[in-house]
Amino acid sequence: MGAFNMNRRCFLGTSLAAVSAVTLGGHLRAAEAGGFRFNPETDIIQAPEDPALWDGFRKQLAEWRDKRRKELGYSGALYQRPDFSWVPGSYACYFLMLNDGRFYDAEADRYRVAEWLEMVQRELGGCDSVVLWHAYPRIGIDDRNQYDFYRDQPGGLEGLRTVVEELRRAGVRSYINYNPWDIHTRRETKPDVDMLCEMVTALGVDGIFLDTMKEGAAGFRAKLDAVRPGVVLEGEISLPMERIADHHMAWAQGFKDSQVPGVVRNKWFERRHQLHHVHRWGHDRTAYFQTAFMNGTGTMLWDNVFGSWVGYSQREKSILRSMLPIQRRFTALFSGERWTPLVPTNGAGVYASLWEGDGIRLWTLVNRTSHGARAELKTVVLKEGEQLWDLVSGTMVKSPDAMLRAAGIGCLVAAQPEALGSGFGGFLERQRANDQAANWDSSFPNDIQTRPKGVPTLQAYARSQVPKGMAVLPGGAYTFNVRFRIRECGWYESDPNTIEKFGGSLHQFRNLKRDIVLAPYAMDLTPVTNAQYAEFLKASGHKPKESANFLRHWRDGAPPAGWESHPVVYVDLNDARAYARWVGKRLPTEAEWQFAAQGTDGRPYPWGNQAPKPQDELCNGFSASTTPVKQFPNGRSPFGIYDLCGNTWEWTESERADGVNRFAILRGGSHHKLNGSHWYMDGGPQEVTFASKYLLQWPGLDRCGTVGFRCVVDLGREP
Repeated sequence: MGAFNMNRRCFLGTSLAAVSAVTLGGHLRAAEAGGFRFNPETDIIQAPEDPALWDGFRKQLAEWRDKRRKELGYSGALYQRPDFSWVPGSYACYFLMLNDGRFYDAEADRYRVAEWLEMVQRELGGCDSVVLWHAYPRIGIDDRNQYDFYRDQPGGLEGLRTVVEELRRAGVRSYINYNPWDIHTRRETKPDVDMLCEMVTALGVDGIFLDTMKEGAAGFRAKLDAVRPGVVLEGEISLPMERIADHHMAWAQGFKDSQVPGVVRNKWFERRHQLHHVHRWGHDRTAYFQTAFMNGTGTMLWDNVFGSWVGYSQREKSILRSMLPIQRRFTALFSGERWTPLVPTNGAGVYASLWEGDGIRLWTLVNRTSHGARAELKTVVLKEGEQLWDLVSGTMVKSPDAMLRAAGIGCLVAAQPEALGSGFGGFLERQRANDQAANWDSSFPNDIQTRPKGVPTLQAYARSQVPKGMAVLPGGAYTFNVRFRIRECGWYESDPNTIEKFGGSLHQFRNLKRDIVLAPYAMDLTPVTNAQYAEFLKASGHKPKESANFLRHWRDGAPPAGWESHPVVYVDLNDARAYARWVGKRLPTEAEWQFAAQGTDGRPYPWGNQAPKPQDELCNGFSASTTPVKQFPNGRSPFGIYDLCGNTWEWTESERADGVNRFAILRGGSHHKLNGSHWYMDGGPQEVTFASKYLLQWPGLDRCGTVGFRCVVDLGREP
């Protein structure tokens, strides 16, 4: 590849057994001790370590494929349809959080499709398809279902359809996401299969990602074909071979290869089937890229995992920028029938596959070692008129050998020049530029920093002038103990190591503790009510920049009759801040909110130690809607403050952003609770230490019927 000046003899003759099986971040399986056993019942059919057994291994692969296709009565008819011709070339699928600040500009209220595509191209080599992820991890905070989360995107379904159309004009296909576990939110009048077909029609998407599923329901294929041609189904869990015929794609999630690259079973069975290798929390995805390159399969690009930043190292980016253009240009070979796994090389720890067709022979190579390597393809003999190119370095070469960086890839192609098609010279030029700009730093990126928005500074009140309806809190030294549930969206920082850092697994509870000093302050005795918010609107003339779902529960610009003393909901963080500014107050910090609810004795609930029960009438945690803010006087905190548990979650002045995600911390819990799936947000009344991370996108989604707020003021210190 032009980057090394090495003595080839350093690598020839080195024992294959001396090459470590864990040189690429621990993602490779060690081979079985003793004799080799052919096992086609695994996602990756493991290959023998001994090259002398490779001919027999390939024979076993061919025999097994023929036998299995006959047993299943397999027909690849769906892969032959013109409307699915895009499938084999869809190598890079990007898992896109629709709240991602690189994609949606909250300040300008617009999708940044062109800028986002340019970023993905520049950093990762571009994408061929996009999963438009919408609901989790926010779904469950209120009764909105997964389809509502698409309807409530900026611009609604029409706005999202313009995104899909812009992506398609750029050659990028789009998927919607289906969450089969969402069965306890608001129900539609149609079955989920029909709702998905309706969404496909409304948005014009090209696929459905089947979250947590292996396969779609029987008959789904026929329903999709009736509403839109060329729509694929792609599951998260390993796809049964029986469904390859009508599922064109699948995730290859966590497929662990062996030191000697194995063969992805479903790709071997149907060469036009596309898989996307996934390693969502990995800090080194190199081994997965190599498996994809050796098998002609794809990759899931995923750096924003449900709100946690899991970025790509410079080495990973460099491999993608080199690999993806090769895969796209030679899709006909990678989806064709003439694939020969494990052709011999003279480089220890370097392995190759051969792909042939239309007068072209192409070798994909991977270096499984942690140092640079040079590998010669033993059996390559150029035919008359053929020339040889190194497609990674973008140069013509005289001999069939390649230089590979540590844990890198290589690619040689032999053909007569005319067989390589128009634009081949430009392709080589771009590959040369990529290779020359390659950066082999494999360290995990830490360039994403989470920063708080900051707390407004207001003039302090004298204690004798505290506004009516507020409780005085003395402040002082305080142990701030925060309880949270480990979720995939991470915690205060954009940290993919949340699980490892706090121990345990997803959905378990963990605590964070720190000692702080609070200045004296006063807090509203109750959440802001519908009546108070109506007074604010009338006096100030305030109108939010974006009105979607603003005070959605009101009728004709006023609270529903009898609900005047209920907490105001369907307000976002900025709606709450606008009210606070009008009354000369601000939102409480998390610590201020918790101290007001807990006092100094560490009690778990505002009223004491006992968990709420319906007969105790301590809080609203058992009704179908909000209740008046003073309905539960027995549930007040040590400072006489109402409704700090249940009724509604409350905004705190806790907004944080890292350039990719924005989020705020909610406190208190609400009356609304969904059972049946641990993927929903926590609901119901919560202990005063419990905090919930809530990803922000735009007002239409951020506003919901279970989040309200209250205000505080700063107090001057007494002389």
